[in-house]
Amino acid sequence: MESKLIKTGTTEIDGLEFPVYEGTHGQDVIDIRALGKQTDKFTFDPGYTSTASCESQITFIDGDEGTLLYRGYPIEQLAENSDFIEAAYVLLGGDLPNAQELEDFRNNITYHTMVHEHFKNFFNGFRRDAHPMAVMCGAVGALSAFYHDSTDVNNPEHRQVAVHRMIAKMPTIAAMAYKYTVGQPFVFPRNDLQYTENFLNMCFSVPAEDYKVSEVCASALDKIFILHMDHEQNASTSTVRLAGSSGANPFACIAAGIACLWGPAHGGANEAALRMLMEIGSVDRIPEYIAKAKDKQDPFRLMGFGHRVYKNYDPRANVMRKATREVLDALDIKDPLFAVAKELERIALEDEYFVEKKLYPNIDFYSGITLRALGFPTDMFTALFALARTVGWIAQWQEMLSDPNQKIGRPRQIYTGAAKRDYVPMAGR
Repeated sequence: MESKLIKTGTTEIDGLEFPVYEGTHGQDVIDIRALGKQTDKFTFDPGYTSTASCESQITFIDGDEGTLLYRGYPIEQLAENSDFIEAAYVLLGGDLPNAQELEDFRNNITYHTMVHEHFKNFFNGFRRDAHPMAVMCGAVGALSAFYHDSTDVNNPEHRQVAVHRMIAKMPTIAAMAYKYTVGQPFVFPRNDLQYTENFLNMCFSVPAEDYKVSEVCASALDKIFILHMDHEQNASTSTVRLAGSSGANPFACIAAGIACLWGPAHGGANEAALRMLMEIGSVDRIPEYIAKAKDKQDPFRLMGFGHRVYKNYDPRANVMRKATREVLDALDIKDPLFAVAKELERIALEDEYFVEKKLYPNIDFYSGITLRALGFPTDMFTALFALARTVGWIAQWQEMLSDPNQKIGRPRQIYTGAAKRDYVPMAGR
């Protein structure tokens, strides 16, 4: 990856000059790589919220403006006009494909969806009630034991095959995890179906009867996957990059990302939002919970509202809101939770308290409702997130390997433990 940083000036720290760079969008950055050597000091930044760990050309977020760009393309345009495979090509390749490029990429993904036949035996080691994310962590990590011909990160051909395999096999593995937990036989992927159609078929078809994939459902799931593909240097993406910086094989890196995503503070937000709706239960109880949300002394929090990054409306939420409506209308589902969700949404968009604090419904609020309508249990939500985010992880991993400034991750610390002291023999203690 060729650096595109532009030097705009310098800033002074401890009487020394350090360069300042600007990117395409966003805040300028102070280059402190020489800070420790020149000042014998380093920075303290828990969570790295003020630290750029890398230069990236993949995704840009402006939380104040409510903007999310994949390779410069607004997420709304990609979600409305692309499908999963084309959006994946954009993240990986950097630009929109022409017809031949898209066809070739689609074929490469389609014809890698099968998993090794012995791979099925791996699932028998899990309990039937295992969480799908536990299964995903183990199964994805195990891919490196089945595909030795794509684990050499220094070999461009290995890397390319690994990219195709990861994107292609992730829906197969996620569907197998689902089928295993519900006690149904695995369903093989079909090459005549599109990416999300194939995934829905592997999840919900059974040998006893024919299953027809709903176009509305497939389109909504396609949008969910595109909207969740990448989100800059979040916890799981940073985990993938950190694991990759050691030279770990791509399957191990993605397994590390899945493990991080499993954390409820990261990938479990849509599940938490749906569980909140279940706790509220009915529309007549909403005023009670709105009052609890406004009470600073009450630990209750409305899940699925507001966002750590977006201080404006989450741009993904607008797209998801429309898709949610289409699914609910098409399937004509009578679920009291959907009535609760609609009323909560109305209040959040009109109530002065929520508007003032910019606690708008976010993507997690809508995606949880949509996934429930599609028939997925709540413990599958994070697994679906992992499926979609795999594309972003892979794109970030590839970029990291091509970055000439890349080094193995090694954060510093401020040591505040005991001062140096001598060992005391047992008799003297």
